[in-house]
Amino acid sequence: MAFMPALSKFIDFQDAEECARVRAITREEITNHPSPDFQIRVVEDTAEFYGSFATDIVTRIVQARDENRECVLILPVGPVPQYAVAAEIINRLGIDCSHLVTFNMDEYADEDGITAPAEWEGSFATAMWAGLFGRIDEALRPPDENIHFPDSDNIGDYSQMIADTGGADCCYGGIGWCGHIAFWESSLGHEFDSMDEYKAATARIVELTPMTIMQNALHSFGGDWSWVPPKAATIAPADIMGARHRSFWLDGMCGPATPMSWQRFIARLVAHGPVSKFVPGSILQDARTDYTILGGVADNVEIDMS
Repeated sequence: MAFMPALSKFIDFQDAEECARVRAITREEITNHPSPDFQIRVVEDTAEFYGSFATDIVTRIVQARDENRECVLILPVGPVPQYAVAAEIINRLGIDCSHLVTFNMDEYADEDGITAPAEWEGSFATAMWAGLFGRIDEALRPPDENIHFPDSDNIGDYSQMIADTGGADCCYGGIGWCGHIAFWESSLGHEFDSMDEYKAATARIVELTPMTIMQNALHSFGGDWSWVPPKAATIAPADIMGARHRSFWLDGMCGPATPMSWQRFIARLVAHGPVSKFVPGSILQDARTDYTILGGVADNVEIDMS
């Protein structure tokens, strides 16, 4: 008799049959998708992965410049190696970024919903200035008023701020362990009666799920879950779906010394599972999206007790 335990109760997506179906999708099958607008590709080499990510960003900036218009981008903090590459290209080619307008996806917040100050070492604003904006030559850098971060003061207006630009040219991002996009968590699906209502939701302060706390403890806080803030300010489905394009990059390896990836299953559930309020990233299947997966993330989902 097969051992088939139920999903843990804290997991918001509870369809065990769908989990088993997508788990079985092989590396060779992972790029196949019925929607021609949802384009999946696998990039084997890490340097090529981040180089392609950087080139995608810079190409949009240059295209908007050549068309004499603003370039509006929604940007994530992770993954981040692409930002140094993008800044180097911008500086080397002398690309004027005065027309670039950016909106960061999210920022940590405390138990009262007060967002982290930029000087806190774990803040996303700190990471973005260190990884991207501070690396661009001052003469080429976008003006400060064009660089936006969500915070406890502007979060109620943040979606409208993005919409007032005409919507983002592109929303970049990754996928969290629970399937979140930005910090739009799987648990939020319980609040909505329909997918239309869900997709219309706007930016807010949210409570982070246990899975997100643990994921971020592992990759950003040295494994210390007590250090991860309990809440965050985040964009929402309306901002992501309102962009003219979506470009998502999945590089979730557990470290350079191991072939293990924490993202193999959720990459499949987001891309090949049902479009569900409990798997936030799954809404990308309903819009023009490029979905780029690092080779190790695309590997088969298997039990390894070694």
